[in-house]
Amino acid sequence: MNPLLTVLVLVLAAVGLLTGPVGLSDLGWDGVLALRGWRVLAAALAGACLAVGGCLVQALFRNPLAEPGLIGVGAGANLGGMAALALSAALPWLPAEALIPVLAVTGGLGALLVLAAVARRVVDGATVLLAGIVLSLLLSSIATLLTSLVMDDWGLARAMLAFGLGGVDGAGMIHLAIAAPLAAAGLWGAWRARTACDLLLSGDEEAATLGLDVAARRRWLLTWTALLVAAAAAVGGAVAFVGLIVPHLLRRRLGPGHGRLIPAVALGGAACVLACDALVRALPTNGALPLGVVTGLVGAPLFAAILLRRPS
Repeated sequence: MNPLLTVLVLVLAAVGLLTGPVGLSDLGWDGVLALRGWRVLAAALAGACLAVGGCLVQALFRNPLAEPGLIGVGAGANLGGMAALALSAALPWLPAEALIPVLAVTGGLGALLVLAAVARRVVDGATVLLAGIVLSLLLSSIATLLTSLVMDDWGLARAMLAFGLGGVDGAGMIHLAIAAPLAAAGLWGAWRARTACDLLLSGDEEAATLGLDVAARRRWLLTWTALLVAAAAAVGGAVAFVGLIVPHLLRRRLGPGHGRLIPAVALGGAACVLACDALVRALPTNGALPLGVVTGLVGAPLFAAILLRRPS
């Protein structure tokens, strides 16, 4: 466990509790914990899940620039959340607060089942990756279609757009209660798979020679990643670049060994989303700036810098 990252997460969590348009003197500690405590927990959980999911995907495809969105699970979770908003608008007796995390998780795991069916039929990891990209594009297109169908309802269309951009401002106890078991299972699975991730970096043939069942391990890594991404989507929607930038930068500093990398990536992802969420609330804007926009504005230049610094 990296002590510097642990301290950073704790400091940023404290900053998150104290940052907002209403001061501590007006809210009191009970109000701060009630209004901002769940948001801070959701930001830390979403960041840790996305970053560890990115770490697993990069090991699975032996590509340091891979990220969880490539396997379609994030798009499935996003579609599930949008469907929950539409269903709640059509059936007002179904509360959106409870329906969003349930259908987001269902959508993410449904995408996993489709990708797992592909993974059983093919051996090549590149084919699985391409199938994930196609699945992600398909599900994103369906989500766009769903949004276009409800444009007459301005409030619903705005809510669906906001969910697609990502944010933890609406996260509460129900969201965390649904997401926490998935996150715990995904993080536990990722830690158990640390040795397999190290072996996969050497290539499928060499990993198989060393006794690793590559096809089975690939399916399990996809499962753990899906659980992590679904958990993050249940509390934060689509938050861009966290699963790409954080594991990539920490791998360059700590090395490829996943025994050190996975805990550090979890802390780094939590710190990243906590910092961006605090920035969202500190910026002097008239309305709430979506968290996914901020992570994209921060992550895109970093990604461009990484690409420019890579040897040709």
